[in-house]
Amino acid sequence: MKLEEGSFVKALNLLGHCGGGDVVRVGVKDGKIIRIRPLHYDWKYDPKDLPMWQVEARGKVFKPLRKEIPPPFRIAYKLRVYSPNRVRYPLKRVDWSPENRNPQNRGKSGFVRITWEEALDIIVKEIKRIIETYGPYAILVQADGHAQTKSFHGGAHGVVPRLLQHVGGFTFQTRNPDSWEGWWWGAKHVWGMDPVGLNDTTNVLLDILENTEVLLCWGCDYETTTWGSGDQGASLWGFWFSGVSIKQIFICPDLNYAAAVHADKWIPIRPNTDAALQLAIAHVWITEDLYDKEYMATHTIGFEKFKDYVLGKEDGIPKTPKWAEEITGVPARIIKALARLWATKRTTIMHGVGSPMIRGPYATEPGRLEPLLLAMQGVGKPGRQQLHYSYFGIPLYVHPVNLFTKIAETNTKHCRDWNVFLMRLTPKSHEELKKILPKQFIPRVLVPDAILNPPISWYSHGCFWCPTECQFDKYVYPAEGCSEIHMIWMENCCQITCWNGTYKMVEAFRSPKIEFILAQTPWLENDAIFADLILPVTTPLEEEDMILVHPPYNKQFCSVIYSQKCIESVGESKSDYEICYMIAERLGPALGIPDLLDKFTEGKKTFDEWAKSFFEEAGLPNYITFEEFRRKQYWLLPVDPLWKENKSYISFFAEDPETFPLKTPSGKIEFYSENLAKLQDPERPPVPHYIPYGETWQESLLHPRAKKYPFLLVSNHPRWRMHAQLDDVAWFREIPTCKVRG
Repeated sequence: MKLEEGSFVKALNLLGHCGGGDVVRVGVKDGKIIRIRPLHYDWKYDPKDLPMWQVEARGKVFKPLRKEIPPPFRIAYKLRVYSPNRVRYPLKRVDWSPENRNPQNRGKSGFVRITWEEALDIIVKEIKRIIETYGPYAILVQADGHAQTKSFHGGAHGVVPRLLQHVGGFTFQTRNPDSWEGWWWGAKHVWGMDPVGLNDTTNVLLDILENTEVLLCWGCDYETTTWGSGDQGASLWGFWFSGVSIKQIFICPDLNYAAAVHADKWIPIRPNTDAALQLAIAHVWITEDLYDKEYMATHTIGFEKFKDYVLGKEDGIPKTPKWAEEITGVPARIIKALARLWATKRTTIMHGVGSPMIRGPYATEPGRLEPLLLAMQGVGKPGRQQLHYSYFGIPLYVHPVNLFTKIAETNTKHCRDWNVFLMRLTPKSHEELKKILPKQFIPRVLVPDAILNPPISWYSHGCFWCPTECQFDKYVYPAEGCSEIHMIWMENCCQITCWNGTYKMVEAFRSPKIEFILAQTPWLENDAIFADLILPVTTPLEEEDMILVHPPYNKQFCSVIYSQKCIESVGESKSDYEICYMIAERLGPALGIPDLLDKFTEGKKTFDEWAKSFFEEAGLPNYITFEEFRRKQYWLLPVDPLWKENKSYISFFAEDPETFPLKTPSGKIEFYSENLAKLQDPERPPVPHYIPYGETWQESLLHPRAKKYPFLLVSNHPRWRMHAQLDDVAWFREIPTCKVRG
């Protein structure tokens, strides 16, 4: 059937988790994408019917725009669709065959085009052989992490796990809390805040605009880091903050883009010395009596032991501003001024998704110290919050909660997304977690060691949604009764670019233990070049889908998008869902599982069946007919007239800590952790410390080897790419700030 021409509404982002994205219009002519531009929400709706929420603060009114504000990544996405790196046909490594696998040449030898029938025949035979020889757990699925914006067709890498769960299992690759390491391993022991240790964002933006006087932008660049995951709403809000005279102070090693535009004050700091600065601030407050004693008495425990460390009673070293100056490079006078300003003005701390200060060595310490400093100034009181601009919470909380929840739950049920697939298993307790854990799994960053140096062991399941108690659980690989890995099936193809241990991962890919590597990807890049067989995958612009748009990806409106197919598939590419559908058709009979295809599709084999089921279960017929929805292509959720009455959990806790306890053993903010004290771990002590180096890490200018290696490497999120994506976009390569040229 010939596709229509004109404008198509799509939701695009590069960090997709079964939804989200910036809503754009894709112009198509003669079967080709002409341009991508922002969607104007009044295109198909009368402006007066749009759900325009607004905030009135300090005599000013703030409201979203009537159009989307996508970053350059979305506007340039057509170059990604037509990239010379596109995989257009099934490819087989030239020197691989079942008889002669040559694993040592992975990443070196080239590829040859084969037919889909040849590819499917090889895949089914290899899966069958692996399972019959070693068992199903010999197959490692690398299918976690970020992806294109899809639901029906694969979401963030979820189709392969959905298939293999019906053939006896497989080895999970769990995604560690890489964006939140310091919060997850540290802050959760201070104030709970499941799942990752960050403050709840409910109406925090509203509180800031109404009450905050000082915003500490600590290690964040909201003019850059939102581009991969969402729109430019954070940039818009930065101007809103200035519009109500909120003082923005940036604390970061470099004068980044947001600091250059929005900073009232920039405080440069040496990388990974934030804990020293935090302790010096606490020293000023303690010695000058500048903290909220009443709040501390009712909302916290263990302060005296923290106080002893700060004043030097524990180790003989008072954590004075002068002490911190030598470590951080921040002058003592600046530290004192910052501490006094913070203590006398209603202050909120802002980060991005996680913040660089909690992604370095000993990140648990600044991760714990931040909520402790916030507690000393009455966190949760008006204007005193922790804010992560990627999770602002608006527009989520301006809509009727029950409506959004129903749509989101339906989305979770229907979406073919790995992360959502895992979230369905999210335990309500530590004991429940133990019951639902897969038989064998490996945290993503330990995969090379698992392949090269088994057996290995570690603590914690590894997934970011696990409760705090699981941090003390020990696991091993190979698990009891399970085989080592002998096949890798990758949907994400980004281990060696997005995570650490690149060279070790290359060595693991070339291990003779790994008999077959299958990759499915739109682009021949990153891990895909180490595969034995590559299957071409479509981009969202080549697929028909339904997308729930929501925070953190969109900071203006929540909407549901009927995502029409814009162009025909590039080459012979197919969606992840279509690929696994074809494999399931053949694999079921080969393994003696005749109903494998039905199990995989859950009885909804066509997109129309799936879309109508999603639409009806989400309750959307109460607001719009399916035919009108398909014609208009987008629908915005209505505004709850009482939305401003809600607030973040920490605000409820501030008002009544007994009724709204935190998820800590005491129910309060813990300056001293009894759970961590039991470990007797000098690298994660019960009271947070400044730890420049130790047994595990030596990445510090205070370490003796710094005399020979006196430089620290700071690896910011890039301005003109998203992780491993977009290096092939010629428009960006022409920009002087895209690449450093020596």
